Amino acid sequence: MNVAIRYGDEEILCPVHENPAVCSLIRIHVYPDGSVEIESPPGKSHVEIQQAAQKRARWVFDHRNSAIAARKIALPREYVSGETHFYLGRRHKLIVRTAKEDSSVRLMRGRLEVTAPVADPAAVRRRLREWYRERASDYLHRKVSDWSALLPWVKSQPALRLMAMSTQWGSCSPQGAIFLNPALIRAPRHCIDYVVLHELCHLAEHNHSKRFYAMLDRHMPDWEHAKSELDGLAELILAD
Repeated sequence: MNVAIRYGDEEILCPVHENPAVCSLIRIHVYPDGSVEIESPPGKSHVEIQQAAQKRARWVFDHRNSAIAARKIALPREYVSGETHFYLGRRHKLIVRTAKEDSSVRLMRGRLEVTAPVADPAAVRRRLREWYRERASDYLHRKVSDWSALLPWVKSQPALRLMAMSTQWGSCSPQGAIFLNPALIRAPRHCIDYVVLHELCHLAEHNHSKRFYAMLDRHMPDWEHAKSELDGLAELILAD
């Protein structure tokens, strides 16, 4: 089944997939390439889905257009002054400085300053990646600790490991270890909260069942918006 969503003079045709785990009328996903997909509980009519999707037309087109625009500028990094780099969802201009006996990264007033003995892009990239990973380790460990203290099914804080992943933001092992992508440190704070909560919910529910989504809904009612925003930013955040 496909339904059309219209906004102004534009129209997009969206495939609909039935998912027994969907508790609300529909879920709408906007992907980084600008495609849109709808999930619906079994048994809903075409008219019901169409009407529900059309009510969110403005939201769909805003996120779709943002994803398409982001894809156009998600070029490989050159690690030279003037580039834009993300940190906790905000854009910062990269400034590369040289100093013979200094190697540092500083974040100040919307600028990300990297100082190195020579302005070599490979050296700047290496130092910046180290800085991002250090910040990610500190921030993500605190987030896992904060959320663990709030969730009744988490009896002790799970082990956390950072792991670079090309297609996932996080995962939870059968043994209860949490793996998070260090690139998350570039995402907005509420998007990071969503990923951390998502993986901690897997400690109690190891699949994407109705119970799993009910846990997400209870502790973060707007998690779907955070997920869509993170999906839309993926190419910008992961560009390297």
